[in-house]
Amino acid sequence: MILIFLVAVWPVLQSFYFSLFDLRLNNPTKSEVHLSYNVDLERYLNNYPFLVTALDNEIREGNAAEQLEAAKSELKAIDDKLQKDGEVKSQYDAVNDKLMNFEQPGTDIRMVEVDRDIAEDYLKTTDSILTSLKKAAKETKLSQEDKIIGLASGLKDSIIKPNFIGLKHYKDNFGDTRMWKALGNTMTFTIISVAAELILGLAIALLINKAFFGRGLIRASILIPWAIPTAVSALMWKFLYDGQNGIIAKIFEDVGLINKMSNLLVTDTGAMFAVIFTDVWKTTPYMALLILAGLQTIPSSLYEASAIDGAGRWKQFTTITLPLLKSSILVALLFRTLDAFRVFDLIYVLTGGGPANSTETISILAYKVMFSQTNFGEGSALAVIVFICVAIISMLYIKFLGKDLLNDGRGN
Repeated sequence: MILIFLVAVWPVLQSFYFSLFDLRLNNPTKSEVHLSYNVDLERYLNNYPFLVTALDNEIREGNAAEQLEAAKSELKAIDDKLQKDGEVKSQYDAVNDKLMNFEQPGTDIRMVEVDRDIAEDYLKTTDSILTSLKKAAKETKLSQEDKIIGLASGLKDSIIKPNFIGLKHYKDNFGDTRMWKALGNTMTFTIISVAAELILGLAIALLINKAFFGRGLIRASILIPWAIPTAVSALMWKFLYDGQNGIIAKIFEDVGLINKMSNLLVTDTGAMFAVIFTDVWKTTPYMALLILAGLQTIPSSLYEASAIDGAGRWKQFTTITLPLLKSSILVALLFRTLDAFRVFDLIYVLTGGGPANSTETISILAYKVMFSQTNFGEGSALAVIVFICVAIISMLYIKFLGKDLLNDGRGN
């Protein structure tokens, strides 16, 4: 149970925790979890003294002296309030010393938690200062206008607000048409590919279960597509589907499946057909292998007895093979459905989720949001949604397809 918790449960709980925050790696103020207000002393000390110096220079030149004096007084007031906090004061001096020695202060000393009232008063004051400076710049030509406005803006950003947003990511995702489209693409891919793989896998398993010359070689050959790494298979099929030189695209055009070779990967329907066809080619052997294992557990004596009773091949298949294969089919369907629902590498390499997101699955969307957009909060929410969908699928399989199996187990 401890191992299951560490391997399976803990990552999901961690993802859910991150999904409650607005975590963005491309935004320094949101790159970490903040449950309270913090002050970034490095940013503060890189702006405050230079802003005070710039204001002094403008005042000496006689530029809007009265307004700039007021702004300077407000600056010193908020600096005094910050340094009244004992923890801020100790870290303030440490960060200042490092900056004076041209050293980079670590996060452990430059980020300091501050009281909510102090933080809100700081933000209110810096807003007032920024407004006053912009007004002074309009009324009087300041010699360092851009520098002063920039330093004042940077000073305001020194306060890091709490980035806890609760279930907002889930609300936004469930109202996002792109997420629902990705979920629809995932369901379409899963249902069609798994259904085709089950039918073909069952047929192949029945075939290779019979005794014939070269059966071992045939079994080994059938498993080759499944043994090839998925990324390699996807790249290989990408060349085969090429609109100019792809031999498979040419065959599909000749038999009438597509109008032109170039339409296969650049149209919505063609791209979805391409990824499903590739997945069926690759994963059908896996389905056949699981079903073959179930076929080999059925005693041959049952078929001999049914033949004596006059049962034909179809009767044997429906009354002996299918009922006794139910457990193997359940396992095969469950594994393949969960695997297909979480598909990523095949589609990512083959189409990248295109064209126009027509093959973008929920896993690819989560990857793009989390790593391409570096939005870890929303990406974590999408990962949790994937987990919830997988859990629901598992429960439905066990409830409906595994009901008789569970009853049989209790009866024995």
